[in-house]
Amino acid sequence: MTKQEIINRISLQTGVPKKDVSTTIEAFMEEIRNSLSVSKENIYLRGFGSFIVKHRAKKTARNISKNTTLVIDAHDFPAFKPAKSFIEKMK
Repeated sequence: MTKQEIINRISLQTGVPKKDVSTTIEAFMEEIRNSLSVSKENIYLRGFGSFIVKHRAKKTARNISKNTTLVIDAHDFPAFKPAKSFIEKMK
């Protein structure tokens, strides 16, 4: 499912114009991006799941084809953890 399909479905279900739904979804996604990347703050949506910031430590990797080693710096990355009730619905 694409973002446009989600916008169309929400618009049909609620009767809200597609333009307004699109603006709301864009603002929601931007708020999630900013919360995770700028302020490193987790987002908890009860019954759906959590958008969390995970940390990976610095590590050494190998490029097998060139037979060299390289260092991958420590970095943060976004992750999604579904809620237990959401997992149960999927089963």
